[in-house]
Amino acid sequence: MTKLLPSFILLLALFSASAIAQEPANVITVRHILICYNGCAARGNFTMTKPEAFLRITEINDMIRDGDYTFAQAATEFSECPSSLDGGNLGEFGRGQMVPPFEDAAFALPVGMMSGIVETQFGYHLIYREK
Repeated sequence: MTKLLPSFILLLALFSASAIAQEPANVITVRHILICYNGCAARGNFTMTKPEAFLRITEINDMIRDGDYTFAQAATEFSECPSSLDGGNLGEFGRGQMVPPFEDAAFALPVGMMSGIVETQFGYHLIYREK
């Protein structure tokens, strides 16, 4: 019986750690790539049409998935957000701080994964969850 007790405690600790790891995060850290188009809500003078911007974000998505760029490299090279200077890093944020489509996609991502294309009023995004 005394040999089973440490095993039981270990299993209980592992179960507790697993349950904690699966709880939804209140604060996350992400990087993103933003491609804007003429008429979007982002500040700036953008000349691409909406279909051209979609094609561009699709190309960037493919370049990352094919391994031609890391996410941070692609953000630095292609993103039209000021965060591009830091590889697309938006830092930490909680719920209610970003527009709903962006927030929903970011919080749904597992750590270390990239989203598909996300459209907001600011343009088209790719999102990479770091934490």
